[in-house]
Amino acid sequence: MNFKSFIKDKILLTVLLLFGIATIEIFLIPYPFVNFIKIYIPVTIIFLYIIGLSIEYFMKQRFYKDLEDTLNNLDDKYLISEIIKEPSFTEGKILKDLLKQINKSMVENVNLYKYKQEDYKDYIELWIHEIKIPIAASKMIVENNKNEVTKSIDEELDKVENYIEQALYYARSNTVEKDYYVKKVNLKDIVNESIKKNKNVLIHERIAVNVHDLELEVNTDNKWIVFILNQIIQNSIKYKKQDNNLEIEIYAKQGKENVILYIKDNGIGIKKGEITRVFEKGFTGTNGRSHR
Repeated sequence: MNFKSFIKDKILLTVLLLFGIATIEIFLIPYPFVNFIKIYIPVTIIFLYIIGLSIEYFMKQRFYKDLEDTLNNLDDKYLISEIIKEPSFTEGKILKDLLKQINKSMVENVNLYKYKQEDYKDYIELWIHEIKIPIAASKMIVENNKNEVTKSIDEELDKVENYIEQALYYARSNTVEKDYYVKKVNLKDIVNESIKKNKNVLIHERIAVNVHDLELEVNTDNKWIVFILNQIIQNSIKYKKQDNNLEIEIYAKQGKENVILYIKDNGIGIKKGEITRVFEKGFTGTNGRSHR
């Protein structure tokens, strides 16, 4: 709020005041008052009017400046109505009340969509658990009727199972803190479990897996880390070079305060400038797009 805009809003009031002063002076012309009185009255009125405007301006300017500074420094800007001080003028009080009402309406709408999202998430999780039953039954039928056709069906069922697992973990990703169970586990067991989950496609694609230096214990959530490793291994398989046998090397190094797990392959690779984006949802990369 600047002084120029403040005065601009007061133009009508100023014009009316000047008109009133002029009217008073006109009515005083027939009366033999001393000229001092005729000058004193309008000057006093204008002087008091200027003082009143100045007080009002500085009071409002300080309030709006504090409001703007608080808003700029606030991470959760919707909390502004709870933080700003109670203003001393009517317009400010009305503004604060309106902000509170807007904030309340926003919170109610957010909660409504949050409840809808929770219902949808619960439905997805239930559907995923239900769909696993016919998949397991299909894999059992394939196991009891092995031939080239059922082998291909089994591979496709593995892909379906992987996509279903992705959907389940994605549905849980917004509330991961409720699904986390961190404990001490052997890193080699985690890697072996992930390789076992992908054994069919690894064998079919004749992919060499070199695992070493994994006899280390780490604190992690076994279920989530296996899921992440699955995604990395499956992407490695998806983006292998067509004219070269894929080799995946997995090993770990003990740091001072951590354990670093390395996963390397001889696939199509990722451009250096795109490395930081590989964990963005849906990101493929230049090499990935040209490869597939």
